[in-house]
Amino acid sequence: MAQDEYDYLFKAVLIGDSGVGKSNLLSRFTRNEFNLESKSTIGVEFATRSIEVDGKTIKAQIWDTAGQERYRAITNAYYRGAVGALLVYDITKNSTYENATRWLKELRDHADSNIVIMLVGNKSDLRQQRAVSTEEAEAFARENNLSFIETSALNASNVEEAFKTILTEIYRIVSAKQLEQANENTTSRPTEGTTIRFTPSPDEDKKESSKCC
Repeated sequence: MAQDEYDYLFKAVLIGDSGVGKSNLLSRFTRNEFNLESKSTIGVEFATRSIEVDGKTIKAQIWDTAGQERYRAITNAYYRGAVGALLVYDITKNSTYENATRWLKELRDHADSNIVIMLVGNKSDLRQQRAVSTEEAEAFARENNLSFIETSALNASNVEEAFKTILTEIYRIVSAKQLEQANENTTSRPTEGTTIRFTPSPDEDKKESSKCC
């Protein structure tokens, strides 16, 4: 399949406080790059990458707030059409974890109600400086019906898994809905003007009347 061909195109967004590593998660997944000196950029950036799921090509278009969060200028347009979101915090900064509640509210206020959300604790390589326990974050994720993973954009730990997990979950939901719609279409009513009559045989009639109510 050519690079520009795909079966599904999914938009996912990265949200969370400035400095938690969203841009490096994006560059690690899409280009396998990490920039220790990366600075917040103004505007919205996105990158794409395709993966295979169940023999289908899924093209992910991943959007990064890229510094806008400090100005609280994220618009509805950023969330529009998004089917997935990675809510990122820094495991070494408790404030970024506490702010996840506010980010989650904003996401649910502006995004589609069926959006798939994953809570991501980034910078897992800095274990000695950990301020947010894995257990606490897991409990928060369970309470809010989110999936959860800890990652390190620096050493690439779980980055691939995080994006692939959320994209696979989105694909399974979308393909299940398509199957449901296809089944509804095949069991639709007869075409207009066609009447189907069924006259039970005497034996069938007896069976029906002998059934208990």
